[in-house]
Amino acid sequence: MFPHGADAYIDDIGKLIPLHDGSIRTALDTGCGVASWGAYLLSRDILAMSFAPRDSHEAQVQFALERGVPAMIGVLASNRLTYPARAFDMAHCSRCLIPWHLYDGLYLIEVDRVLRPGGYWILSGPPINWKKYWKGWERSKEDLNAEQEAIEAVARSLCWKKIKEAGDIAVWQKPANHAGCKASRKAAKSPPFCSKKNADAAWYDKMEACVTPLPEVSDASEVAGGAVKKWPQRLTAVPPRVSRGTVKGVTAKAFLQDTELWKKRVRHYKAVINQFEQKGRYRNVLDMNARLGGFAAALASYPLWVMNMVPNVANSSALGVVYERGLIGSYQDWCEGTSTYPRTYDLIHADSVFTLYKSRVLRPEGTVIIRDDVDMLVKVKSVADGMRWDSQIVDHEDGPLVREKILLVAKTYWTAKNQDQ
Repeated sequence: MFPHGADAYIDDIGKLIPLHDGSIRTALDTGCGVASWGAYLLSRDILAMSFAPRDSHEAQVQFALERGVPAMIGVLASNRLTYPARAFDMAHCSRCLIPWHLYDGLYLIEVDRVLRPGGYWILSGPPINWKKYWKGWERSKEDLNAEQEAIEAVARSLCWKKIKEAGDIAVWQKPANHAGCKASRKAAKSPPFCSKKNADAAWYDKMEACVTPLPEVSDASEVAGGAVKKWPQRLTAVPPRVSRGTVKGVTAKAFLQDTELWKKRVRHYKAVINQFEQKGRYRNVLDMNARLGGFAAALASYPLWVMNMVPNVANSSALGVVYERGLIGSYQDWCEGTSTYPRTYDLIHADSVFTLYKSRVLRPEGTVIIRDDVDMLVKVKSVADGMRWDSQIVDHEDGPLVREKILLVAKTYWTAKNQDQ
């Protein structure tokens, strides 16, 4: 799909939608392959969450992660994607082989759930531009035309507006709110609005053929749920979910304090971890308990990316805040393995979380930062030492009298053969 390279392909997309003014920061790539689309968006300050299934092409996602590009194992099937509602500014499919027109448009309805108001959906490859390619695709003109018409019908039922179809690329835009949408949907054969389902719930939650309603607005020009600022201002600005009081226990003041706290903590990490000074030493970073994304925000100036995990037992609405800040992440139950491959991450950060799964995803010579009560860390250190990892407990950034300490653990190279020697 990228005959002139992913960079040129993205330039073509940039002629259709505003990729360069900071209004698009988070992107979703379905069926990502080796995530070249996401890789080439990084230089444009756009952070893509790319995923593909663990099937005959499973090594592609692993290769993407080895390139240092954000990616996860994932598939559109029967469960919701593990992201909150209104998360991504842009979603993309290039020959991803997802049957968007089938099952009452269920998969496109799910894209609509995770797409921000005013966000864009980009489709390239079959059936787009079928009049030119239908012979090479070994499908009839009638079949391809019917598929495209069915996709167009699903998009209309979601009140999406088709921006343009240029060459091999078609772009739709989600409305900023549903104020002018409800009446037009009644006239068309449209899926109903979901009634009581939590829009952000996405851990083993089933997809349904109903449209996730956007928050109510008082004016037709208002952005449902609140507009986010352009990047990079949105990283530290109070997110709409916080300012509107929809995140339990988090006020605007608490959010700003959390941001400053993590700046302080990262400065402390830099003082006690020599590798932080090595440019390029850390590229793939996992935050096991991201909360509001403060750790990732404090690292925004570093040449790395952070996968912000919000445990499903925590405040699930916090992941929506992470995305409104222009960061990416996923829900996770740490009683289960995460959707990645062994030796994926260079640095794991665990604030008040410890899990045996970390040994399955950390690269040799990778680092784990664990914050917890000193008594708990002593127990954790004994486990790490038993695994022949290098570990040390250091004081809290506020000094030795604070019971919360920091355990620094480095995974070492060793094998059973080394042990025998």
